[in-house]
Amino acid sequence: MMAATHDGHRKRMRERFRISGLEGFSEHEVLELILFYGRARGNVNDTAHALMDVFGSLPRVLEASPEQLMLIDGIGEESATLLSLILPLFRRYSDEVNQVRSKLESRQVTLDYCRTMMAGYRREQFYVICLTADGSIICNRKVTEGTLSAVTAYPRLVLEAALNSNAHSVVLCHNHPGGVALPSEDDICTTRYLQQLMEGVGIIVLDHVIVAGNQTYSMAQHGELLHPSEIMRAMVAAAEKPLRK
Repeated sequence: MMAATHDGHRKRMRERFRISGLEGFSEHEVLELILFYGRARGNVNDTAHALMDVFGSLPRVLEASPEQLMLIDGIGEESATLLSLILPLFRRYSDEVNQVRSKLESRQVTLDYCRTMMAGYRREQFYVICLTADGSIICNRKVTEGTLSAVTAYPRLVLEAALNSNAHSVVLCHNHPGGVALPSEDDICTTRYLQQLMEGVGIIVLDHVIVAGNQTYSMAQHGELLHPSEIMRAMVAAAEKPLRK
């Protein structure tokens, strides 16, 4: 009798989704609907509530690692894999759609693009978005992946990504998972060094965007990129610096 009750509930939830999508679904109901496909039988309502109790929100559940998810009673390997697949699948979809149709024609469009690109990453990532002269996206390239709180932007890899795509200009982007969307002194120094490096081969750094959850920060907007005249002075100074004997 209990199994029939659960089966009827599952059927009603699926029909509700087919008719109106996720409109009106609470966060735990969304999780419950997903879990139907990770566990063929039984009550997953309690498991959905347990996920919400531990992680606090639907985005946090989807950002959790399979190992973290499997600590929850009722979450096995299949359900953990299914839940942790959703954000990478969303990123893959967004990347392919955006590369077909996107042009970074304004700062807000750029910030929104970067926010979507960084959705769900649990470790720091450093990306280079390569653009044509009119701002159309050629590609985005993940240059490095770091730890929970740090990532290294290797200049050679950043430069290679831009040169290999024949970019006219680039937008740099990295994330602060679980942190705030503000640059450190190292972030600013690294960005200015990369500006000089790129300028030396005729590539313009338009911005460096930091993403933390739904927050974004534009270094260009806050005046933290070098002015072209400053780049030129720095390059001249470096060229005139005497070599060590």
